[in-house]
Amino acid sequence: MSEQTYIHGTEPSEQARLALLNRLTNGPFVEFLQVRPEMRILEVGSGLGLLAAEVAQAADGVEVVGLERSGEQIAAAAKSPHVRYKQGDAHELPFADCSFDLVYCRYLLEHVAYPARVLTEMCRVARPGCRVAAMENDISLVRLNPPCPAFDEVWSALAAYQQQLGGDAHIGRRLFALFREAGFSQVELSLQPEVHWQASPGYAGWIENLLGNLRSAEQGLADSGLCAGELLSRAKAELSALAEHEDGSMIFAWNRAIAVR
Repeated sequence: MSEQTYIHGTEPSEQARLALLNRLTNGPFVEFLQVRPEMRILEVGSGLGLLAAEVAQAADGVEVVGLERSGEQIAAAAKSPHVRYKQGDAHELPFADCSFDLVYCRYLLEHVAYPARVLTEMCRVARPGCRVAAMENDISLVRLNPPCPAFDEVWSALAAYQQQLGGDAHIGRRLFALFREAGFSQVELSLQPEVHWQASPGYAGWIENLLGNLRSAEQGLADSGLCAGELLSRAKAELSALAEHEDGSMIFAWNRAIAVR
């Protein structure tokens, strides 16, 4: 399978952003998975392993296997006695058929070459009657107030840049079709909302996450010719001002899908 270029890179600042994103989003997603005792669970695309560690703690006797393409990421991943990591390609999972009681991925399908193939593989390694789940982006769902027009332009350029790299920043809206293409007949969709306002607990973190997205893709956006440096500077300034605005707010929603094997 052809490899895609991860749009945000792997610099320490990006790892810090991802750690922040985990802190902001892990709790509701673990609840969504409905982890039960003694489950053997596969996480496809483990990255830092922070989510895998929380899933392993969600119920007694849970074992999590984290599949990750990058050996460097595995070396730096969170350590837990109930999580082990395996290096491999999500398009060709190195596991036997019917090996897991729950299989999930998160923030992964937007970056892979063939998302339906990944879901087909996830279905293959799940035991009959067990669930396969995904949560993904559709970055068009971000809503900021007061408006940030320069940010909106850069955010659209970011989606175009990710498409150049072979990814899809809007893949969340396609989850139902992708699960159907992968062979699932009963698919349920849901949203994980992010609603934050000035002085609410997650507000500053979410604005920082948006800024981190722009910073990590800044060089790539410039090299692609899709976004001028001056526009990007204005977009970052808008977000910084929004973080301090007494009437500032932001709304977003992650797209989720779950199906039974």
